[in-house]
Amino acid sequence: QEEVVESGGGSVQAGESLTLSCTTSVTALWIYEMAWYRQAPGTQREMVANLSRTDTTNYLDAVKGRFTISRNNAANTVYLQMNDLTPEDTGTYYCNVQSLIPRPPFQTASYWGQGTRVTVSS
Repeated sequence: QEEVVESGGGSVQAGESLTLSCTTSVTALWIYEMAWYRQAPGTQREMVANLSRTDTTNYLDAVKGRFTISRNNAANTVYLQMNDLTPEDTGTYYCNVQSLIPRPPFQTASYWGQGTRVTVSS
């Protein structure tokens, strides 16, 4: 079973920064997208940022200009740098890894981590 492990969450004050990390055991050549999602209590999980194999990024409008997704290919790790945090950023942040095996039957898979908690106080 492939693993996805997040780290870096914590409790901060508004305006401060945190960097989340996500390391996976999924074979790097099979990964076509890595993404960060978040979920606040009583709400649906939402995509915060994703990073494709071709380095295309997408961000939730609410975090544009404050959050940056990046990766270290050698370490099979994706990061989420979060600056100028607000209480609205509070939630559990999950890493998602999408894979595609590049040979027939071109099997795809989606892996989730257990999440890391981020709490931002005003």
